[in-house]
Amino acid sequence: MGHAIRWGVERRARTIACTAFALTAFAANSLLCRQALRPNAIDAASFSAIRLVSGAATLSILVAVARRGSFRLGGTWGSAAMLFLYAVPFSFAYVSLGAGTGALILFGAVQGTMLLAALASGEWPHLLQWTGLLSALAGLVYLVLPGITAPAPGGSALMAAAGIAWGIYSVRGRRAADPLGETAGNFARAVPLVLIVGLWEARQLHATSTGALLAIASGAVASGIGYVAWYAALTGLSATRAASVQLAVPLLAAAGGVAFLSERVTLRLAVASLLILGGVALALAGRERPARRGPPTA
Repeated sequence: MGHAIRWGVERRARTIACTAFALTAFAANSLLCRQALRPNAIDAASFSAIRLVSGAATLSILVAVARRGSFRLGGTWGSAAMLFLYAVPFSFAYVSLGAGTGALILFGAVQGTMLLAALASGEWPHLLQWTGLLSALAGLVYLVLPGITAPAPGGSALMAAAGIAWGIYSVRGRRAADPLGETAGNFARAVPLVLIVGLWEARQLHATSTGALLAIASGAVASGIGYVAWYAALTGLSATRAASVQLAVPLLAAAGGVAFLSERVTLRLAVASLLILGGVALALAGRERPARRGPPTA
């Protein structure tokens, strides 16, 4: 009994630590990308390519070290496609969006996608969670409504598409038995896809040393290692909780944008953040209802 309790406490602590690191890494991705694109130190296609290539290289090295030279990557082409469909629109969206606004749209779309996946699997949120999730989505809708301070519609659409892809990637990641190997494999498979985009955008490609270094930091640390931590955290989180906790990222990104990128917090962003983050608090306040069991299968 004591061993089981200790194992449960250790598992919960590991989930909390991995979640905290991953969310910080996600916010850092927004800041690194925006910092690289804002002064035109690199183009969006080059940033995406360097980010995924450096992430794949870092993760491959970690796999080789962890397995003492035995190099075998996991992952699937389906997850790699979702990673690609997240990373490329993400970079192009930040050409016109601020760090906090982009993160708010991204993770609002993530939450909606993961909620639909939870409902489809029979995981039914508690009433408090429903209230919180609806509040968060209302905040997202308010943020992107047309108006003087509304974000650019093209950038918003691209970021929403990136969020849907990331939500699907996260749902698929909950089944990962080997977070490191599967993340490395997904990154490796995404590399040829992003290189095709680079060829398509060949005439617009450019990168300064600063832009390239920011892309490498995003790929190697904030993406590669951050996603391993997130895959590990997902094994201890329900789909509803995983969707909810990610909505803390926009607050971190917005704060970082103000502190490091001299971005301005508008009233619209502040109100939307309150609705979304207040929704997170409600969503985390209750437990999920047990998944509804369907008819037995043959």
